[in-house]
Amino acid sequence: MAKVAVIGAGLIGRAWAMVFARAGWEVALYDAVAGVADAGLTSIAQELRALAEHGLADDPAGAAARVRATPDIAAALDGASFVQENVPETVEAKRAIFAELDQRGASDAILASSTSAIVASLFTEELAGRHRCLVAHPVNPPHLVPLVELVGSPWTARETIERAKMVYLAIGQVPIVVRREIEGFVLNRLQGALLAEAFRLVGDGVVSPQDLDKTVKDGLGLRWSFMGPFETIELNAPGGIADYCARYTGFYRHLQAAPAGPEVYGESNVARILAAWGDAPGSEQLAARTRWRDQRLAALRVHKKTQAT
Repeated sequence: MAKVAVIGAGLIGRAWAMVFARAGWEVALYDAVAGVADAGLTSIAQELRALAEHGLADDPAGAAARVRATPDIAAALDGASFVQENVPETVEAKRAIFAELDQRGASDAILASSTSAIVASLFTEELAGRHRCLVAHPVNPPHLVPLVELVGSPWTARETIERAKMVYLAIGQVPIVVRREIEGFVLNRLQGALLAEAFRLVGDGVVSPQDLDKTVKDGLGLRWSFMGPFETIELNAPGGIADYCARYTGFYRHLQAAPAGPEVYGESNVARILAAWGDAPGSEQLAARTRWRDQRLAALRVHKKTQAT
């Protein structure tokens, strides 16, 4: 049985533990804070049962049994052919943990970071095994949203990327390869472009935040749940993408001449958005809304699995 070491037992680490365990892997879960990994086992078992109710985990009890908390990092790495790191999002933390992983882990084990913003070259350059290190950026929550961005550094071996891609495919994720390091990777650059325009439109009083959300979830998002932007425009003009560009890119060029700038995240604009959005939810309401989100994502994931691509 293949073994993965999941380093860091926060929300993302626990989600990765579920993903690997339901795919049949043995999972060693480690966290530097005493008791965190042990406490995570209960929530992992609960979440796996919830996944099973949606048909997204065949044997939740068996999967939960494959996850064990380890008392130290050496025990987690022992026999692991793959490492999924999920420590706090700072360069210093990444450098420290990757130095330890490179020194203690098997020489042929892949070392993947779940970082959402830090390129691998910033924390792997000095490592003897830097060729086997990469970013594997998931979408939150990874056990329900399958995309994983694979981003190597200039010295990451092509074989490492290919091996990692095969692993993520085998455990039911959808890996994409980002061909070179770029700030924000791909997903966050796309998300950031939409978010900046959303902040501008709401902050300028063009639309309410509630109606803007409807524009995405009841408009663009319906198509985007099964088609990307290139597929979308190919079907939005009789002659496909080339025809769409000939017809409509003059309008888009005009818009891009003055894109939303960093000022949309300034204090005054954020204050306007918060005032328009309304009262901030409490912790219990946020937790309930998170559960609702996960249930909707699970149902959508099931629906997509039953449909022809």
